[in-house]
Amino acid sequence: MSDKNTPRVGPPTKHQLALMIWLCVFPTLALLNVTLAGWLSPMSTLLRTFVLATIAVPIVIYGLMPQLHRIRVRVLSARSTS
Repeated sequence: MSDKNTPRVGPPTKHQLALMIWLCVFPTLALLNVTLAGWLSPMSTLLRTFVLATIAVPIVIYGLMPQLHRIRVRVLSARSTS
């Protein structure tokens, strides 16, 4: 339930969304590369990219992006009420 006095926050602009995606994708790929380095090293670049994308996309889309969006809403709501 939403409080009627709480200001609504619209969807992110394309620049905000690009930043949010970058903030989620870069650390996820870096962590996966470090964690799976031994397993990924014998693979071709194309196969390694496919494996990393297959693992990273669900983490980013279902895990990190919703959390980052909630943070964005809280920050913008706090800014608009002060």
